[in-house]
Amino acid sequence: MSLISTDLAEKSLKEFKIIDASWHLPSEKRDPYLEYKECHIPNSVFFDLEDTSEKYTDLPHMLPSEDRWSKSISNLGISNNDKILIYDNSKLYSACRCWFSLIYFGHDIEKLYILNGGLKKWKQENKVLTSKKTNVEKSNYKTFKKNNYVFKMSQINENINSNNFVVVDARSFKRFNGEIEEPRKGLRKGHIKNSLCLPYGECINQTTNEFKTNDELKLIFEELIKTRNNNKFVFTCGSGVTASVLAYAYKMINNEYEPIIYDGSWSEYGKYSP
Repeated sequence: MSLISTDLAEKSLKEFKIIDASWHLPSEKRDPYLEYKECHIPNSVFFDLEDTSEKYTDLPHMLPSEDRWSKSISNLGISNNDKILIYDNSKLYSACRCWFSLIYFGHDIEKLYILNGGLKKWKQENKVLTSKKTNVEKSNYKTFKKNNYVFKMSQINENINSNNFVVVDARSFKRFNGEIEEPRKGLRKGHIKNSLCLPYGECINQTTNEFKTNDELKLIFEELIKTRNNNKFVFTCGSGVTASVLAYAYKMINNEYEPIIYDGSWSEYGKYSP
């Protein structure tokens, strides 16, 4: 699986096109692009999650059209055959969302790497950083969309009765159980019927910002499988971002798994479902 340590990444930076995929929750009141300009891994380019998402929808962070994705990635100077290192200055979730987006639009998964621990660990180890602007030569990126990686609300609703797969929600238990208000206006509290909750942070070591070990992740997901006797997972969350952490974590321990996300997530379901 394509998780790379900070030490190994430092030794092989020249092999990669490097993406800073940092994004923060609005409540954090942080500007990821400003942070990138002030301090980033040398030769990295900034992937703007907000700007790259679909504009013609009232749902946040929806995957864009193939044309929009192609233009956005081409503007970053990334080509289809590039080996890519993705990191973030967040809690791994936006790096994982960028990873999922790239494989959804057809990039070779074997050429995609996530920096374990992200910029947080990179800084803790005093590894090289810069504020120097990265020179970018635009490319001509082609997309090969994998529609089966993204489920729609109709498929989620049909599954409530059929139980063909297990919907796993990456939000907190309090949000899942409807104990607190949703951060986005207009959404009811609660969760998708018959879904399970696995907060994405359970897969991450909060001290180092690294993914937990494969053995630890296996135990976490085995508990979910035992609950339903089913290992076909579809991941959801608030807006499709932290669901990508669970998809990545499960892929780490089950390489046969093809990542599937309900992209509309609770932003859509909590607003439009019956």
